[in-house]
Amino acid sequence: MAENHQLWGGRFTDEPSEYVQSFGASINFDQKMAAEDLEGSLAHVAMLKHTGILKDDEADQITVGLQQLQKKLAAGKLKFTIENEDIHLNLESLLTEEIGPVAGKLHTARSRNDQVATDMHLYLKKHLQTIMDLIVKLQKVVVAKADDNVETLMPGYTHMQHAQPISYGHYLMAYYEMFKRDYDRFEFNLKHTDISPLGAAALAGTTFPIDREYTATQLGFTDVYKNSLDAVSDRDFIVEFLSNCSQLMMHLSRFCEEIVMWDSQEFHYLELSDTYSTGSSIMPQKKNPDMAELIRGKTGRVYGDLMGLLTVMKGLPLAYNKDFQEDKEGMFDAVDTVEQSLTVFRGMLATLTVKTENMAYATTHDFSNATELADYLASKGLPFRQAHELVGELVLKCIKEHKFLKDVSLADYQKLSPLIATDVYQALDPKTAVERRTSLGGTGFSQIKKQIAEAKLALK
Repeated sequence: MAENHQLWGGRFTDEPSEYVQSFGASINFDQKMAAEDLEGSLAHVAMLKHTGILKDDEADQITVGLQQLQKKLAAGKLKFTIENEDIHLNLESLLTEEIGPVAGKLHTARSRNDQVATDMHLYLKKHLQTIMDLIVKLQKVVVAKADDNVETLMPGYTHMQHAQPISYGHYLMAYYEMFKRDYDRFEFNLKHTDISPLGAAALAGTTFPIDREYTATQLGFTDVYKNSLDAVSDRDFIVEFLSNCSQLMMHLSRFCEEIVMWDSQEFHYLELSDTYSTGSSIMPQKKNPDMAELIRGKTGRVYGDLMGLLTVMKGLPLAYNKDFQEDKEGMFDAVDTVEQSLTVFRGMLATLTVKTENMAYATTHDFSNATELADYLASKGLPFRQAHELVGELVLKCIKEHKFLKDVSLADYQKLSPLIATDVYQALDPKTAVERRTSLGGTGFSQIKKQIAEAKLALK
């Protein structure tokens, strides 16, 4: 029988087939965590030296070797192989080439189970902070755009029908609030990611006198897992991350949907910069909102990452199972997708042009001021339900006569109700309608300015 040369091959007599090796290997994707794996190993060997588990000279040799691998990784000079399966065995093999057999002592009191969990915590912790920073940068663009458009009028929609006139600045600040909640969710996620599993070993801890708090401090973790079974089998922090990414992408996708619509010839409320648009291979006139569409499309991809991991996790017994190999690609994909989407969206929003005249025109050639007339009558003492019915009948009459409420004569208004006076036209003006909505969180200009001021203060 052939001898097995795998680092774990002592119990085996045959080599796995090339096909099985390829199927079981994760090095093609988990090499993304090479830096984190080396970081975790440096903390581990420092602890082995600190506790006296390794002699000082052995620990120092290993440390120097790991630092050499860090330099080679930064220079792009490390080569990984399928034969060594994953990033952990690849780096252990490269360390052995670097410093000889003493490299084998690095794995004392450690398993790949707690090693990979540590890598993922370190990787995601870094990228959570990056994503949170990107959200803040996007919020700043949203707030700046809102500040420039406090008195830019546009139709507000329900059921995609003109509902009531609002401020475009108010509309933008709604997305600021969504992104604020996204930030809060990632911040909470960070709490569950900032925990060290290192030292849990395979599942039951170790007989060596390790110091888990020491390695946690070395790696910048604020806490350690209190249960070794939980430490190696917990992927809640990744599920939570993917869920948060899904909600963030959903918010971006809704925003993109409106940008795509409003950039169309039918609306023409906005115009995207050429930098964030593309053309057609056959139609010379086309200017397509491809970046907005791509972000909208990539939302489904991130949803898939979430559903994939939830499905992997749903039937797994404690503690570690090879199924966990499927926890990484979705995480890596979501990180890349979200970071790219936030960056592209921020630039797209910052450079788009708001067609203020087109937006304003839409608020004067519709019936979005019908509520204003009903409120006007109610303020004069008419019961609102009665006012609602009268205005509804008038709207129907105007539609048949191809005119709007602002075009109705005072004489006709007074036939509708003797309560109506010349001030009705002021009440029907879209700017008045928006300006007067000063209830907390409303679209009134004073309220928007208050929201923007609070946002600027929070973003500092």
